[in-house]
Amino acid sequence: MIKNFLFPFAVLLLVNQASAQNWEPPRTENGRPDLQGTWSNASITTLERSPNYKSLVLSDDEVIRATTDHPQNIRLATDDNLVQGELLDGSDLPKGRGYNAFWIDPGTKFGYINGEYRTSWIVDPADGRIPYSEQGKALRAQLAKLNAGFDGPEARPLAERCISTNMRTGPPMINGLYNNNYEIVQTADYVVLRTEMISHARIVPLNAKHKLQALPPMFGESVGHWDGDTLVVETTNFSPMQEQASISLSTNAQVTEKFTRVSDEQIIYEFTIDDPKYYSQPWGGELSFLATDEKVYEFACHEGNYAMEGILAGARRQEMDDRKPE
Repeated sequence: MIKNFLFPFAVLLLVNQASAQNWEPPRTENGRPDLQGTWSNASITTLERSPNYKSLVLSDDEVIRATTDHPQNIRLATDDNLVQGELLDGSDLPKGRGYNAFWIDPGTKFGYINGEYRTSWIVDPADGRIPYSEQGKALRAQLAKLNAGFDGPEARPLAERCISTNMRTGPPMINGLYNNNYEIVQTADYVVLRTEMISHARIVPLNAKHKLQALPPMFGESVGHWDGDTLVVETTNFSPMQEQASISLSTNAQVTEKFTRVSDEQIIYEFTIDDPKYYSQPWGGELSFLATDEKVYEFACHEGNYAMEGILAGARRQEMDDRKPE
């Protein structure tokens, strides 16, 4: 079954070679490249480079071997070694598996950008790792300690509270274990970036100015403009809560995103983050968004969020047990 993951690489290679030869993007009524439709950045390529890989790019031989041996693909192919009729015994939880393989949809292929198979989306710095400053590391440790509290829902992480996962919603928009679909809608004056994760729609006015410093939105204030055939989106004025997200962004962080459609099947998405509060240098990367016939469905997080109730109830029970005399 794992070998089936390899076939799309040859198809994708041919698609990209053909698209590079005098390809022109479809255009909207006002002459701009048409980015509309449903796209997915599902991939086994991750934001940061795993220590398993020594370079940004994999050769064709390396990508076949790495795809076959990738833990995520093995997990999907074997369905976590589940046996029909047998329940999970909890031994998988230390591996960070809140869901068994049936429930996840991370993608099965490495990202393919500009003729290269990528081991990380980060291209700068060259090691493919987030360049936290010493201050940034200390702040992240403080936030981790805060999010380890159980006094009330306010102490729990944003994702657990169904507010934000940051990674998929963006900016920047990074793939995860599931819900990697996005819908783009555009007019002459606006672009809407709708994410499947947390069901958020980021409305980007074109040729506007930032004006929400006094009342920063959760995911920042985005404004856009066209640079030739590339859509450029600049975001700042983030909510203070965004510092608790997977990618910490302070209120005055600057995130620049670029969307360039390079074929009928692919948008190259570039991002740069400039935030001296957390990072020792500006850093950024490139992702591949591929066209898909899948739909963007509602992610009903709060309606089924029994985890929060269970976690807080468990904490209260632990407190009661700790107060009992021996």
